[in-house]
Amino acid sequence: MNRRIVVVLLWLSSLGIVAQNASIQGVVTNDSQQPIPFVSITTSLNIGTTTNENGFYQLTIPSTKQIEITFSHISHKVVTISINLEPNTSNELHPVMNTKTEQIGEVIVQGNRSATVRGVTVLSPKTIRTITGANAGVENLLLSLPGVNSNNELSTQYAVRGGNYDENLVYVNGIEVYRPTLIRAGQQEGLSFLNPDLIQHVAFKAGGFEASYGDKLSSVLDITYKTPAKSETSVEASLLGGSISHSTVKNNISAIFGARFRDNQLLVNQKETSAQFQPSFADIQTFVTFQKQESWKFQFLGSISKNDYNYAPQTRKTNFGTIADPRSLIVYYSGEEKDVYQTYLGALKTTYEPNKKTQYTLTTSVYHTKEQEYFDILAQYLLGSPNAEIGSEDLGEISFAEGVGSQHTHGRNDFDALISSIDIAGKHVGEKHELRWGIQLKSEDIRDRIVEWEKVDSAGFSIRPPALEAKKNQPYDPFVGPLVLFNNIRATQQSTLNRISGYLQWNNRFLMANNVAWISAGVRLHHWKLTNFNNSGSTFFSPRFQLSLQPVKNPNVVSRLSLGSYTQAPFYRELRNRNGNINPDVKPQQSIHVVSSHDRKFSLWGRPFVFQAAAYYKYLWDVNPYTLENVRIRYSANNDTKAWVYGLDARLNGEFVPGTESWISLGLLKAEENQSDKGNIDRPTDQRLKFAMLFQDYVPRMPFLKMNLNLVYNTGLPGGSPSYADAYDYQNRLRDYKRADIGFLYVIKDDTRFKNTFRTFDELQIGVEIINVFDVQNAITNTWVRDVYTQRQFAIPNYMTPRVFNVKLSARF
Repeated sequence: MNRRIVVVLLWLSSLGIVAQNASIQGVVTNDSQQPIPFVSITTSLNIGTTTNENGFYQLTIPSTKQIEITFSHISHKVVTISINLEPNTSNELHPVMNTKTEQIGEVIVQGNRSATVRGVTVLSPKTIRTITGANAGVENLLLSLPGVNSNNELSTQYAVRGGNYDENLVYVNGIEVYRPTLIRAGQQEGLSFLNPDLIQHVAFKAGGFEASYGDKLSSVLDITYKTPAKSETSVEASLLGGSISHSTVKNNISAIFGARFRDNQLLVNQKETSAQFQPSFADIQTFVTFQKQESWKFQFLGSISKNDYNYAPQTRKTNFGTIADPRSLIVYYSGEEKDVYQTYLGALKTTYEPNKKTQYTLTTSVYHTKEQEYFDILAQYLLGSPNAEIGSEDLGEISFAEGVGSQHTHGRNDFDALISSIDIAGKHVGEKHELRWGIQLKSEDIRDRIVEWEKVDSAGFSIRPPALEAKKNQPYDPFVGPLVLFNNIRATQQSTLNRISGYLQWNNRFLMANNVAWISAGVRLHHWKLTNFNNSGSTFFSPRFQLSLQPVKNPNVVSRLSLGSYTQAPFYRELRNRNGNINPDVKPQQSIHVVSSHDRKFSLWGRPFVFQAAAYYKYLWDVNPYTLENVRIRYSANNDTKAWVYGLDARLNGEFVPGTESWISLGLLKAEENQSDKGNIDRPTDQRLKFAMLFQDYVPRMPFLKMNLNLVYNTGLPGGSPSYADAYDYQNRLRDYKRADIGFLYVIKDDTRFKNTFRTFDELQIGVEIINVFDVQNAITNTWVRDVYTQRQFAIPNYMTPRVFNVKLSARF
């Protein structure tokens, strides 16, 4: 490796002797700030290139010369710019192409002048589609960022800076999307709503976001689907499923369609529980754009998905304990679980631009989810000490039983929600300022039935709920009394939540001393009410402020300060307590965020790098406490808690290998809460330390042979205690989460290889993936089993997926 670096450095230094060049790069966008792919870029010196699918381009041109650069695209007017660059500089130029008039002018470009001022992390769609993971996609890549955590590789849900899964906003082309409500385990989820094949732009902000975004406590994920410029088709198939997408352009209409299928059998069949598992996760999505006149544009987003989860466990064997004191649990199952999750989304967005400085949008959307969760499973277990005598015929088999019993779980849960909304928004742009506003009306019609009970039996004696005050000394003394289920929840609810919200945001750019300053100041208004409860609901305001500074003499540096009030009005799940009943007195959760961040661009080994650091503090009150088991959140439906979250995020991003993007992330945080003034304890998402690395490489003499490595290390979360336990009595933590996924990709054909071969395909590649390379046994929860002799409870870890091999084939034509 050292030899390779020396060669590259010598080569770069020789270039400096031979010629004085400068580089220029950027992203070509349209009037709506959406990247334009496949733009032809030519210069007066016959040097040229094209933008990639994300609108990105890069050029190396002679310095100290007046050079004309022309940007042309079949659907947009030509842009011609004259520049004169200084020697050995790296510069950024982001032209905007429109359909109205040609842009001709002379500009002075300063290196990296347009560094991000809003603190938004932008992810490459190509990287999203390439990086290996058990559940590859946008969320898989998010987990490599600091402050974003999940200990479940089968789930697409994530926690940000001490928040929970319900505190994150997700938008697709300005339309908020939702996740199923009843899901209890990651393996039930199947497909994320976000289809990587349709994505054009990904922006993520972990706290301190502007008033134009909604009322959540933690983060914003803003996705833009493609507006295709040409017709093409892409196909992908693997042992985990497949996908197909097709884009088409005809006259004034452009459309992209995507269909996916996923089968988790490869992952679940490798787990410690043997089962008959028949999942079927599928969805269809489309995004259509119609623009007949320059000032009017109509866009439609549609999605239909169905997740069938049929699960019949058979046996399980888990070894735990230590070498000196080994333990083993054997479970025999009967029964099955049948879950169905169906979601439908339709949204129409109308954009009117009377001139280049004014824009109005009208968005209507309807989201419908129908969820069914039915299960009846009887588990009979044997807990004991295994035979550890080397060479014996029954090595590993339980030779001394310490606990025998059974557990019967039953559920008949149905959930139906219809969410409809209408949004009106406006944008008015001045020379140095911008004004944004918006109003939204939303109705959430909920129908919910929950029937769950659990019976636990140990050596023939029914175990009563721990909360009941009754003397129990079974099996030594008989207990006389009625049989009571260990856990029993029965409730039926029908309710409607109506909301009205709006925002006003002002953005301004000006000079402050020797800095270019950007200010964003705004306020949100939100009113909500349950229609069938007279005293429910409330109204709140959320002011927010962001300041960014970029030194005039050093544009490679940006410093930011964000301060604001972030309030989350309750959704239905936050109103429902652990008994399944609605508490209409639940108030919105409120918080104050203070975020200070700093970005610095620099060059290392002749390649670009960016270092980002952020320190944050969040104070929360009227918090609705909850328990987290796997991915299921159960709220107490009260507001008796205060919480504090503070931490530090750092990320080094750049070309560790020339021409590829890699990064290293580090996150430190402390999240604690105080329930009913009983004292401070750790929150369920108190992820103290997080380290992640995403590394991409290729063989120097064979750049078509590529590799990507995704490493994640998280310290253990609280939650290693029984679900019924008082958090103040149990503060056990799960084991640390350690995972490494690696993928190898062989590009058979692309724009540079085999142009006259495989003419049907524009791109063809095959890959091999190893998921959980080191076969680490990560635990997501514990199963608690009681020793009938000593009355002790043992925590048996529920392990996640072991090492799995996957093969993937993809093509574009």
